[in-house]
Amino acid sequence: MNRRIRVIALLVACVLPAPLMAQSPPQSEAQAQPPPHPRDAEIHDADTRAWWHTTEALSGDSMEGRDTGSPAYQRAAEYVAARFKAAGLQPTGDHGSFFQAVPMHEVAVTAEGTSFTIVRPGGSETALAFLGQITVAPAEDLPARMEASMTFRGYCGKDAMTDIAGRFVVCFGTQRDGLPGGAERAANARAGHAIGLINIDDPYFTIEPPRWPFAYARAVRLRTPRAPVDSSAAPLATLRISAASAAALLVGTGQDVAALLKLGGAKQPLPDFDIPASLRVRLSLRQRDISSPNVLATLPGADPKLAREHVVAAAHLDGYGFGTPVRGDALYNGTLDDAAYVALLIQMADDIQAHKLPVPKRSILFAAFTGEEKGLLGSSWFVAHPTVPIEQLAADINLDQLRPLFPLRILTAEALADTTLGETARTIAAPLHIEIRADAEPERNLLRRADQYPFLAAHVPAISFIFGYDRNTDAETRYREWYQVRYHRPQDDLTQPVDFDAAAQFDTFFYQLVEAIANAPARPAIYPSSPFMASAANR
Repeated sequence: MNRRIRVIALLVACVLPAPLMAQSPPQSEAQAQPPPHPRDAEIHDADTRAWWHTTEALSGDSMEGRDTGSPAYQRAAEYVAARFKAAGLQPTGDHGSFFQAVPMHEVAVTAEGTSFTIVRPGGSETALAFLGQITVAPAEDLPARMEASMTFRGYCGKDAMTDIAGRFVVCFGTQRDGLPGGAERAANARAGHAIGLINIDDPYFTIEPPRWPFAYARAVRLRTPRAPVDSSAAPLATLRISAASAAALLVGTGQDVAALLKLGGAKQPLPDFDIPASLRVRLSLRQRDISSPNVLATLPGADPKLAREHVVAAAHLDGYGFGTPVRGDALYNGTLDDAAYVALLIQMADDIQAHKLPVPKRSILFAAFTGEEKGLLGSSWFVAHPTVPIEQLAADINLDQLRPLFPLRILTAEALADTTLGETARTIAAPLHIEIRADAEPERNLLRRADQYPFLAAHVPAISFIFGYDRNTDAETRYREWYQVRYHRPQDDLTQPVDFDAAAQFDTFFYQLVEAIANAPARPAIYPSSPFMASAANR
């Protein structure tokens, strides 16, 4: 949400004399103040209204986007802990608190002192805008200065990566099945001793199109003992360039850039060719240790025999904070991603305390994780350092990737066929006229991109949901539009379109699903056919 109006108001308050400010008519003051909950008229039931009020508190401008490790994130964590306490939940963090500290290390590439310049024969230069046209994956071992020639090697499969030592290798950055992915391209570049890898965006990957500008270039990892680094191996710089900027990179090659990108988007063979230019890179790196807490609380179960087993109800509290301005707004509020679903955890706890929902037989572990946007850091830390023994975690229901933008008739479920939770979800959804479907777009890799994944990897049954749609419908149009203009953007704020009736229907589904899992005689299980069962057997 844009902060400029608020800043102007504060400046006016500071400049005008107090008596003059006080002389404004009461009616004018009332007209100048927005209503405390401006969307209440759109919401048709008290439970959803209360949920949205909490969403407003968590993703309003005062929370500054809740970036991992920031003071604003800490304020949000303290707010959530206070709400959990008020709802009668028991602290389940470190040392009898609601907080589990997660130690991290951050590497950032700062704009000041960073540049990317194409240098052509004869000395002409073309600058590429950092974060607007090109970006780099921050790494602790990145050199501050690099300059090397460039060569295009198609999809950068192993067979194409000859004679690349000391050069920047330019690749078509596909995410499609059957072609080298990002990790494989990087491994091939390292094996060939390239200085860097430049991935050109696939403009035809329309199921989740590339988004520019990037908010920032920062990488955060868990601060844990690491294996010794081979000091003889040269670091590999991994860069990404927008499809719109590819033409500047490929000047002088004789290639039809639009045709080349179209071939890549269609998974057709691509040529290899040298680029008659070098790339000069200057990087300004900043590193620091940070800490950011998970917020953990427990509702004890009502059944003495089953209460030791816990159903985890989780969402991530962190967002992006401040970043590159988009349409004049630099604050990435993160309303639907994922403040609204931390708010839903709070709402469920409040409803149980108010006896609007029953206390289930198994215990409920409420988890607001940190560092999801930085690589599932909070959930990974919790699974590795559980404050409840891992064998007592019966299931994880993760609330993320939920976009209530259109009527709820379909829910896509991640890990649907991996655990018995899928059938439980279908049983609950049917009377609510919701169809549960498997993920029809596995190339997006959504299963591994959210906090359910560390639980599944640790052999804890887990499931998550996405508002689904049929092809070529208004629902699909709204969903695609959200990912194009709001996902990880300042426009994911409290003013965006929301179908509050659909949100209410999902909330009801979620409440009933948690209750069914927590009250079932048998705890959920991973199917023997699931790869997560195989990974558990190999541990």
